[in-house]
Amino acid sequence: MLRNLTLTLLAASALTACTMAPKYERPALPVATTWPTASANGQTASAGDLAWKQVFEDPRLAGTIDLALANSRDLRVAVLNIEQARATYRMQRAALLPTVNGTLSGTKSETPTAASGFGSAIGGSGALEVENYNANVGVTSYELDIFGRVRSLKDQALNSYLATEQTARATQISLIAETANAWLTLAADQDLLALAKDTLKSREDSLALAQRQFDVGAASQLDLRTSQTLAETARSDVATYSAQVERDKNALRLLVGTEVPADLLPAGGLITAQILPDLPAGVASDVLTRRPDVLAAEHTLMGANANIGAARAAFFPRISLTGSYGSASADLDGLFKGGTKAWSFAPSISVPIFAGGANKAGLDSAKAGQKIAVANYEKAVQTAFREVADALATQATIGDRLAAQERLAAAAADTTRLTKLRYDRGVDSSLVLLDAQRTQYSAQQGLINARLARASNLVTLYKVLGGGAPKA
Repeated sequence: MLRNLTLTLLAASALTACTMAPKYERPALPVATTWPTASANGQTASAGDLAWKQVFEDPRLAGTIDLALANSRDLRVAVLNIEQARATYRMQRAALLPTVNGTLSGTKSETPTAASGFGSAIGGSGALEVENYNANVGVTSYELDIFGRVRSLKDQALNSYLATEQTARATQISLIAETANAWLTLAADQDLLALAKDTLKSREDSLALAQRQFDVGAASQLDLRTSQTLAETARSDVATYSAQVERDKNALRLLVGTEVPADLLPAGGLITAQILPDLPAGVASDVLTRRPDVLAAEHTLMGANANIGAARAAFFPRISLTGSYGSASADLDGLFKGGTKAWSFAPSISVPIFAGGANKAGLDSAKAGQKIAVANYEKAVQTAFREVADALATQATIGDRLAAQERLAAAAADTTRLTKLRYDRGVDSSLVLLDAQRTQYSAQQGLINARLARASNLVTLYKVLGGGAPKA
C-alpha cells in the first residue's frame, strides 16, 4: 500500500506542470529608443556596468560609502525584507509537495457495561476497558495541483521575493549616491568656509586701513562704511558656512549610520575629490530595463500575471489526497507484531457550484491588478527615462558652465590685482577696489558651486543609470 500511495503521489505531481496564468510578455517601452541628448546616442556601454568603486575613486569617499553600506539602518531593513520575502516564497513553494507526518498515539478508555452494548464486563467489574495504539506515516489533504492554482501562487510569491530583492538593490544604489552627494556637499561647504575666512581676514585689514585713513581725513565716511559693510558680510558668511559644515556632518553621520572618522572626511577641498569624469549612458532600452526599480516593477507585474492563473483555477475542482500506512494494536507490546498492519486512503474532490460570485470577483480583481501593474511598470520606465534625460541634459552643459566660471574667477582675480595697482598709484578710488574685491569673492563662490554641481551630476548620472546593475 505504501508503494501504491507513493506512486499515486508521484503521478499526481506530474500533472502539475502547467498553470492557467496567461503567457507573460513584457510591455513595449513607452519611451523613445534613444536619449534626447544627441551626444549620448550611439553609445553601447553604460555606467550601470561599473561597480561603484570604479566611479568613486577618492579613497576617503570610498571609505565613507563602505561605512554606510555596513551601518545604514535603511539598507539593513531592505536586506531583512528580502529574508522575509524569501521565507514567504519557500512556504508557498512547500505547498507543491505532500506533507508527510509520522504519528504515534494511544488511547485507553473505560465504558460502563450498560452503555457499551458489548455484553458482560471484564472480571465482573461493571465496566468495559478498551485500549488502542496506532503508529502511522501519512499524508494529510495534499492538493493535486492539476489546474495550477498552487503553482500560480508559488510563482506570485517568487516574483514578490524577486521584486523585494530589486527594491533592496535600488535602496543600496540610492544610499551610495546620497552618501556621495552628502560627502561632496560637505567638501564644497568646507571650501566656501575657507574662502569666507580668507576674505574676512583681507577685508578686516582693508577696514583697519580705511579707519586709519578716515581718522586722518584721507578717506570719506562712505569709504569707511563700504569697507565695514564688506567685512561684516564676510563675517556673516563665516558664521553661516560654519553652521552649514556642522549640519553637513550631521547629515552624513545619519546616512552612514555611525560616526564618520576624521580620516574619512573631505580633506583638501572639493577640487581634489576624485570621481570618474566620463560616465557613458548606453542604449536607452537596455539601460531602462536593467534599473532595479524597473525590474522590481516588472516582477510585480509578473506576480500579478500569476495571480490571474490562481483566480482562474478557482473555477475548477480541487482534488485532495489523504492517506496513511502503519500499525494498530490493542496492546502496546504488540504494536509492531505481525498482523497489525493498518492503512487508509481517502481522496476527495471539491467542485465549485455556487459561491455567490466570489470566484468571478476574484478573477476580475486579479485582472484589474494586472492592469494596474502594467501601468505602474510603464510609469517606472517613463520616470527612469526622464531622470536619465535630465542628468544627461545637465552633463551636456555643465562642462561649459564650469569652464565659464573658471574664466570668470580668473578674470575677477586679475581685475582685483590691476585695480589694487591703480589704487596704490592713486588712479582709482577705494570704492572701485572694494567693488572689484566683491566681484572676485562672488566669482570664487560661483566656481565652488559649479564644481559641486558637476560632481553631483556625475553621482546622479551613475544612480539613474542603475549603478552596477547586473545584466538581465
